[in-house]
Amino acid sequence: METKYIFVTGGVVSSLGKGIISSSLARLLLSRGYRVTIQKFDPYINIDPGTLNPYEHGECYVTEDGHEADLDLGHYERFTNIRTSRANNVTTGRIYQSVIDKERRGDFLGKTVQIIPHITDEIKRCVKKLGNTGKYDFVITEIGGTVGDIESTPFLEAVRQLRWELGKNALCIHLTYVPYLKAAKELKTKPTQHSVKMLQQAGIQPDILVLRTEKEIPASMCRKVAQFCNVSTEAVIQSLDAPTIYEVPLMMHAQGLDKTVLEKTGLPSEGEPDLRSWNHFLHKLENATEEIRIALVGKYVELQDAYKSISESLSHAAAYCDKKLRLVYIHSEKLSTEDVDEKLRDMDGVIIAPGFGQRGIEGKFIALKWCREHDIPTFGICLGMQCMVIEYARNVLGMKGANSTEMDHATPYNVIDLMEEQKSISDMGGTMRLGAYECELLPDSLAAKAYGTTKVKERHRHRFEFNGDFRDRFEKGGMRCVGTNPATGLVEVVEVPGKRWFLGTQYHPEYQSTVLEPNPLFVAFIKAAIAYEHERIEKQKD
Repeated sequence: METKYIFVTGGVVSSLGKGIISSSLARLLLSRGYRVTIQKFDPYINIDPGTLNPYEHGECYVTEDGHEADLDLGHYERFTNIRTSRANNVTTGRIYQSVIDKERRGDFLGKTVQIIPHITDEIKRCVKKLGNTGKYDFVITEIGGTVGDIESTPFLEAVRQLRWELGKNALCIHLTYVPYLKAAKELKTKPTQHSVKMLQQAGIQPDILVLRTEKEIPASMCRKVAQFCNVSTEAVIQSLDAPTIYEVPLMMHAQGLDKTVLEKTGLPSEGEPDLRSWNHFLHKLENATEEIRIALVGKYVELQDAYKSISESLSHAAAYCDKKLRLVYIHSEKLSTEDVDEKLRDMDGVIIAPGFGQRGIEGKFIALKWCREHDIPTFGICLGMQCMVIEYARNVLGMKGANSTEMDHATPYNVIDLMEEQKSISDMGGTMRLGAYECELLPDSLAAKAYGTTKVKERHRHRFEFNGDFRDRFEKGGMRCVGTNPATGLVEVVEVPGKRWFLGTQYHPEYQSTVLEPNPLFVAFIKAAIAYEHERIEKQKD
């Protein structure tokens, strides 16, 4: 069959959840047996979000092929269980960079380079790139930002052109907001009407409307929206607030979103999607009553999207262990030796978060020392693993002043140092060790037991590494280097065997965790936290 293209746009306000709607539709179509992929087009001029502060845009997600991407790609992978790549996330910056490179090479034969057709043609080429592979029945394209934004205009023009070129093989889903005015006790559809008119002014008539709302919208109001916006009544779907984002596919299916999409693209809509595995996860998630308390120590805790993949990975693992996750965010910059006991003593496990730079680093060392001395299950990720190494060097191996050269160039013990291939690099964007790399684990390690294998492949995003010159000293002092990259010898996993569960990874296992396949390390960590919780309960009984 010919590839069908679905465009998802947003109106009224940002942060309505276009990524969740796109992911939910993808899950439904996959469950009907179709081959689906999702891509995100971001209107900012940055080449990618890799150089953006997490406060600006949440976490930076990394694909297997080493692309630094928008956090929505994390949702795509978690919902679909399908790996994304560089082709699944394109920014305005990448579009313009590509066009300018072509102009410099003379590809345009001396013509004046303009938004139309050159920029829009490049956008269209990127939209159709995945469809042209022949691997997919549906390509869902989420357009970032809000209709009316200056930055989004070229993308909307490209969508308008593609709608005409692709005919019945393309449709547009428009997500808008229906606010509830408390004082008037009324839902208001006027913002949606205005948003659709702006889309129509750009030459795009939406085929389906998804109305984001906090209160249920009466059928009469949905008919009114349909009438004013030139869409069929059955194509007006409401998206109510849900207890968890993982319920959204079921809510969308109950209102026939997948059926409507199939009908509008000329495909058979009979039958039901196979959601048994999805419902199994949801059943576990919703029926878990006993809490497992996990602390996440990091410096971006004011914006929890900065740790989105970690929080979702913990949620997946806890659900499969029949536990309800209670995640407590602890600001590492505000953590001190005076209050660390008060903040961590009731926790069943602690995550030391990834990050960059000096700010908040001492709080991570304080947390790690307390966790190690109190033998609480502890999981360090990327910089969290590096902090594990530094704290152990200082307080167990007697290396006073041990540090990473990222924090202290003059440290007498550079136990964490800049990777050799990074030393000649001055550009910040896309130059780290990025993407999936192999790791070989020692058979008797906690990590190997968790994975059930000694060979794994996980994703990286870092410039600094464990300094192999100190490996023997750490091994003799009780911290084992249990995971290494076979090609480079880079230490990727460390453990302290004498502890309940004290493990750090240079890589980011959270990027691999999905709803249907939780990452084994997170499952093992949660199991260790549960065992620790049970142990404490038994001690209290005595």
